[in-house]
Amino acid sequence: MPSYPYVLLSAAVSLDGYLDDTTLERLLLSSVADFDRVDEVRASVDAILIGAGTIRADNPRLLVNSAERRAARVARGKSEYPLKVTVSASGELDPAANFWHTGGDKIVYTTEKGAERLRREPVAADVVALGEELDWRGLLAHLREVRGVERLMVEGGGTVHTQLLQQGLADELQLVLAPLFVGDSGAPRLFGPGAYQGGRLRLLETRRIEDVVLMRYEPTAPGAGALPAAADRHWLALACELAAQCPPSATAFSVGAVVVAADGTELARGYSREGDDPVVHAEEAALAKIAPGDPRLASATVYSSLEPCTRRSSRPVPCARLILEAGVRRVVTAWREPDTFVTGADGSGMLAAHGVEVLVLPEYEQRAKAPNAHLSS
Repeated sequence: MPSYPYVLLSAAVSLDGYLDDTTLERLLLSSVADFDRVDEVRASVDAILIGAGTIRADNPRLLVNSAERRAARVARGKSEYPLKVTVSASGELDPAANFWHTGGDKIVYTTEKGAERLRREPVAADVVALGEELDWRGLLAHLREVRGVERLMVEGGGTVHTQLLQQGLADELQLVLAPLFVGDSGAPRLFGPGAYQGGRLRLLETRRIEDVVLMRYEPTAPGAGALPAAADRHWLALACELAAQCPPSATAFSVGAVVVAADGTELARGYSREGDDPVVHAEEAALAKIAPGDPRLASATVYSSLEPCTRRSSRPVPCARLILEAGVRRVVTAWREPDTFVTGADGSGMLAAHGVEVLVLPEYEQRAKAPNAHLSS
């Protein structure tokens, strides 16, 4: 399973949901203090992405403006400026745009056809062709696995934000609401129509910044099938945090588990040796808190820091069997069970053989292993 950067969407909108008006001058929606906050966020990430349409419309430089923040990046061993990224299916890009001539390294993700055009009309950037069509998952995997990008800030435009949200690839939305109306149906909106993931987003923060309001949200609805969504990573991270709460044991793993409904509602959580039960497993503890036959279980996802067990000496029914009996059809885990206590354990294989979709997200393996470090010493 490929790993992706943490994807942060950043935008400012009017009260009626517009990114700009239709005049030749760019509509400034943020306040002076909020522009400084955006500069701080830019300084904290590894790369900043905008669509080709934003380059054409706004001709941005996309820099970290604060010299102190740039110096702090260098002191942390990073480049002075984040990597600048754009996306263009056609490869139709102006070589004279500010984007190419300020800041540090740049990269263009495009199609095979767009790459041909850029070979004829080059810009000052690396060019990566993703295939016949643009592929957001391929783009994100390339940024993480080839360019080492761990945090990606996306600053627009609306089409880019819409596609990333609809495909469940945005980890966080930072939305600034400006106290004005645009009211022009021809002006660009932040989000377009289409099928978005269900469920409510979780509000992480609200903050007044002069006359605008910052709102930070994260998605909660699990992905569907074999494709991981950003919320899958959030819930699996929580399972790994729960594993750290387990009373230590020399004869059993420390594991955390969360059961989440399709709309993002947390149904239950648990961890190994929770409460007064010295042998309870994490998935067992979580499922025991849900009424048998709860109709939400059929479309729920179980997140477990270690793949569910198939054999155990403490109880007759292993966790993989408990998951099947509960009717859950999707499991996301961080770590395949080693041979520490059971040789050849394959909870993922057993579940898959019974029609359960199992995803292993290896970027969380070290978090899952951390509470169990004493078992390998």
